[in-house]
Amino acid sequence: MGKVYVLGGAQTDFERNWNKEGKNVIALLKEVVQDGLKNTNLHLADIKELNKENKIACFVGNFIAEKYIEQGHLGALLTEVDEAFYGMPSARYEAACASGSVALDTAASKIRGNEYDVALVIGFELMKTVSAKIGGDFLGRAAYYPTEGEGIEFPFPKLFGRLADELIDRYGYCEERFMENLAMISAKNYGNAKRNPYAQTRKWFMNQEQANLRKTKLNPIVGGRLAVSDCSQVTDGAAMVVLVSERFLKNNFVQKKPVLKGYGHRVAPMTFNKKIEESRGKEYILPWTRQAVLDAYSRAGMGVENIDFFETHDCFTSSEYAAVSAFGITEPGKEYTAIERGLTQLTGSYPINPSGGLIGGGHPVGASGVRMFLDLYKQLAGEAGGYQVEKAENGMMLNIGGSATTNYTFIIGNE
Repeated sequence: MGKVYVLGGAQTDFERNWNKEGKNVIALLKEVVQDGLKNTNLHLADIKELNKENKIACFVGNFIAEKYIEQGHLGALLTEVDEAFYGMPSARYEAACASGSVALDTAASKIRGNEYDVALVIGFELMKTVSAKIGGDFLGRAAYYPTEGEGIEFPFPKLFGRLADELIDRYGYCEERFMENLAMISAKNYGNAKRNPYAQTRKWFMNQEQANLRKTKLNPIVGGRLAVSDCSQVTDGAAMVVLVSERFLKNNFVQKKPVLKGYGHRVAPMTFNKKIEESRGKEYILPWTRQAVLDAYSRAGMGVENIDFFETHDCFTSSEYAAVSAFGITEPGKEYTAIERGLTQLTGSYPINPSGGLIGGGHPVGASGVRMFLDLYKQLAGEAGGYQVEKAENGMMLNIGGSATTNYTFIIGNE
């Protein structure tokens, strides 16, 4: 099986509201494709030639454009971007908030199997086309809608609020200390986002003190114990990465590009109740998430000690808290030790979300997996700018769909 290399990519500015700019999905896709090709030293003429030779394909990640923008058939939509996409194999992949990762996984498998030399992976979501309440209902379809979404206002803060409840109950945490830890996660990710020129909240203010002021006008409760500071953002945006074969690198005299070293993909029971029932008596509340991490470590021949930084799916602070032990940074129930000692800070031993994550950076659902993968590349290529991790050689990401139903992990690193 062949190796899969990361040539580079691009993302849009997640602060933007494309609807207010009077721009549609084609404008969004055109911009990310143009920037992605420019950043990888590719041109539309190259794309046309690769297409003629049947050496390229496109993989689109999106969750629910049918609701947000009344548009389906999203792989074919790229033919509206440029005629270079005429005739190119292209399709849409969906796994809720992990839609970008299933597109990445499929693209990587095609490169690994020597079917194509180049794969364009594009994830996107336009979410600011409707009110927050309507958007929350749309997102409820990432859960089991009849019982976990329909008629429930903002269902996902409630589901991940239940994860917070379960963490407290399962491991016997002091509630005050646990909530302080969640405030630390929030403040860290908002702080990291200020260093990221593409982050949605880079001009916002949030510190640990304000994040702790839950149940106030400054930080109202949204679901269970979770407040506004604990939540990721409603975001418009797109991200693109270009994956290539070793043959492509050699033929184009490209050297020293990060390589995909490991991956994991596990699916848990759909409903949160069944997840909790199935994990009773087990070490991890989300054992499927942990197994996806272990699968990536196994395929890469690595352990947590080999990873220099992480990008994780902090749709809520409780999901990042659980990720600390899923990565193996601590044992389950001991996550607070890493958070309180600063190990997950930008300058810590195991930085988590140097980009700002979903809380600070933004969460355009279908784009988030691709954006995280792009940030792994930026760190390894030394292109992360103000949020660059020193001596980054291997990075890992965790992207989840639904209430940690679909779990995807990737490790990429320098050879």
